[in-house]
Amino acid sequence: MKLEALEIEKAIGGVLIHNLADAQGHKAFAKGHRLVASDVEKLRALGKPTVLVGMLDADEVNENDAAVRVANAITGENISQSAVSGGRVNLFATARGILKVDDDALARINLLDGIAIATISANQVVAPKKMVATIKAIGLAISENVLQQAEQLARASQKIIGVRELRAARVAVILTGSAAARARVEKGLIAPIQGRVEELGGSVVSNEFVAHAEHAIAEAIERAKNLKVDCIIVAGETSIMNVGDVTPSGITRAGGIIELYGAPVEPGNLLLLAYANDLPIIGAPGCVKSRETNVVDLILPRILSGERLRKKDVVALANGGLLL
Repeated sequence: MKLEALEIEKAIGGVLIHNLADAQGHKAFAKGHRLVASDVEKLRALGKPTVLVGMLDADEVNENDAAVRVANAITGENISQSAVSGGRVNLFATARGILKVDDDALARINLLDGIAIATISANQVVAPKKMVATIKAIGLAISENVLQQAEQLARASQKIIGVRELRAARVAVILTGSAAARARVEKGLIAPIQGRVEELGGSVVSNEFVAHAEHAIAEAIERAKNLKVDCIIVAGETSIMNVGDVTPSGITRAGGIIELYGAPVEPGNLLLLAYANDLPIIGAPGCVKSRETNVVDLILPRILSGERLRKKDVVALANGGLLL
């Protein structure tokens, strides 16, 4: 885009670089407005014989059209777009769920000249109508080549910003401990676990207390599997202190494979996550009894949305994982 100060008659077709105000200081023309013939008399009445305009090059797209194209390219499931204004389009959630962002693709697009995309933090629960991102075309116009690069990056990503809707998940809770500790364990753990599940739209369909023994935990997991649950949470009188401890041994005996033991999140370092085929099994650390934010609050929403978490996903929580 070439910027020129032109006589108003010669500025037709150009894009205003700055807002223009009337004698009372009210905005008469907005920056980015493309001048047409009918604007000449209005500008003359404002006492503006010349104006600073940008003349689009043949390969450039105006800011509004450019912003819409970028928005269309990056918008994924359960996302709506605002009307474009001033080269900006905002994105909103249309369902309650987990905001998913392709960080790498987002960074690559933001490296392109003239495009700025900002989002709220990914992997958090968002409600319908929550604004989750904004797209701004910088400089009043973007080259066609840059837009095509952005669209290609978005196609490779299969949509950069979306919301993974929360399901009405069915959860089984298995509590372990000694008979003497049962009342204390149930009192301390049932309410906070059930509260978390229900706040995410799920339900606890089974709540069982068993001895803190490998075979008892394995048998309880098998019973939970028969209930066709979407997730099993195992918690107890004591945290898991080693990958060879009783709870992990019970999980593997029931066909589970340990995905990770130990998380770079505090509270919640002693998290265990396993899968029995596609069924997630959470070995909850002792902090689950508190309603203060801890590692369970970071992973449970994603799991109940149906996302399969890998070790790398939990490791990625390290930056920002100190929750104290």
